[in-house]
Amino acid sequence: MKITLLDGGLGQEIHHRSNAPAHPLWSIKVMLDNPELVQQIYQEFANVGCNVLTLNTYTATPSRLKRNAADKGAQLLNKINEIALELANNIKSKSPQIQIAGCLPPLVASYYPDVGLAYDESVKEYNKIVALQQDGTDFFLCETMSSITEAIAATTSANISEKPVIVCFSLREDSSLCLRSGEPLENAIAAILPLKPAGIMLNCSTPETISFAMPLLSKMAQQAKIRFGGYANGFTSIDALEPGKTVDVLFGRIDLSPAKYADFTEQWVAMGATLIGGCCEISPTHMQEVYNRLIPSKATLIPV
Repeated sequence: MKITLLDGGLGQEIHHRSNAPAHPLWSIKVMLDNPELVQQIYQEFANVGCNVLTLNTYTATPSRLKRNAADKGAQLLNKINEIALELANNIKSKSPQIQIAGCLPPLVASYYPDVGLAYDESVKEYNKIVALQQDGTDFFLCETMSSITEAIAATTSANISEKPVIVCFSLREDSSLCLRSGEPLENAIAAILPLKPAGIMLNCSTPETISFAMPLLSKMAQQAKIRFGGYANGFTSIDALEPGKTVDVLFGRIDLSPAKYADFTEQWVAMGATLIGGCCEISPTHMQEVYNRLIPSKATLIPV
């Protein structure tokens, strides 16, 4: 088997290791104040075997920057992408097997598609991000997509780059097999397939939720002959993170050890998944265990 191993939760690692107070733009503020910390965490994920590093630009969208940085938003958008590309590619220059993933996140807030932009406005914002990232990346991740409209807008923009695109859906944690929007996952997968993604993943949901939904994704992805997989978060709950709030209102699970997380990833691989990673609260130590379980004797690492 051939597996692509994405990195873990970069933003939360930054938050835990930084002495700065929580901020709505926590993961990008540190790149201005302490870029060495970001590069150190990138290097740790590379050292444990991850062959994909995702740009640290999740909170750097025009809408979020406008809300939290006012008149400096446009200037910051360019600056943050420039720094993120430099830091990630510094690691790639020393490790040619590394691929850099561009990041197309929810534009306004994670998990709350009802506060999102209309389709046309979303495409305009995503187009700006794609234009800034495409020259320094190998493919695009449309991350934590919580509605079908959001996913189609992000994928449509990413396709302009003519690079591979992986679409990642975030699910409700109620065994409903629905996106955060309440739309069935089955409908979301069917809606995104005509845009010809290179892969579909489930992300930023509990590993239990992803395991419950993986059989459906496996069936539909294998019928479409595309790659699939998952990268879960380690939060106790995401309910407290309302739009505009900071990540210090969320807490990591104490029961999700590296070994237990690796158990979940083995379940996904057993169902045919070949795209594996970690989201918020999944550390380099977790990903080291995942690598040890999946790669040395059972699989080889491949690019997207």
